[in-house]
Amino acid sequence: MPIHFDFPFILTAIVILSGLIALFDKLFLAKKRDVNQAEPWLIENAKSFFPILLIVLLIRSFLVQPYRVPTGSLEPTIAPGDFIAANQFAYGLRLPVLNTKIWSFGEPKIGDIALFRWPVDTGKILIKRVIGIPGDHIVYQNKKLTINDQLLKQEELGLDLDGENSPPAIVHRIKEQLPNGDSHLIFVRLDRNNDQSLDFTVPKGSYFMMGDNRDNSDDSRYWGFVPEENLIGKAFVVWMSWDSQNHTVRWKRIGEKI
Repeated sequence: MPIHFDFPFILTAIVILSGLIALFDKLFLAKKRDVNQAEPWLIENAKSFFPILLIVLLIRSFLVQPYRVPTGSLEPTIAPGDFIAANQFAYGLRLPVLNTKIWSFGEPKIGDIALFRWPVDTGKILIKRVIGIPGDHIVYQNKKLTINDQLLKQEELGLDLDGENSPPAIVHRIKEQLPNGDSHLIFVRLDRNNDQSLDFTVPKGSYFMMGDNRDNSDDSRYWGFVPEENLIGKAFVVWMSWDSQNHTVRWKRIGEKI
């Protein structure tokens, strides 16, 4: 069974522990200490780091969560090595670790790029585009999407390269238009035979997610729907981007809105 570094749990535990140490010292130990006596190392550090860690926990849990994109499943929209920021309250406020929603602000919309816990293994966080919301009728056939009986328009923009493959794969760069009129770019390999055909209705309390790199994305087509309770937030900006192949910062991508 894989072991995951559960950062929210560890951060929450450290905040609680440091807060309890600082409180215990104030209520019991500080009164017994001599005025000139130095505080023990543990108490001094607990007092120093508690407010800083508490602020980090509050920001990360309720405002913005950073995330490094590890793969090219959302190319050409998001590149592997992009560091994105996700709006934590876009889909409601949730308690850290417990993930219980305490306040609902909004729901995912088709076209959102959402951060969520993978249903197969909730210890892993994934990022994909929302393609279907509860009640939507989705058909995916011949590499084209139909949402609620509306075939999404696709406009061919030429050829591109999917650098995650070795050697890089030649892909078609296509502009796809959503039912609400918004559009985004996708990668499609028209030379790759794909007999995958899907026809379903998204169940209540669930969402259907896909990557923009349609032939190089492990998404809801293969492991199913994302439950509402697995949602984390809506990605909104690239705040840093690192090209691991060329070992350089992609300066032009910094600040790019999602």
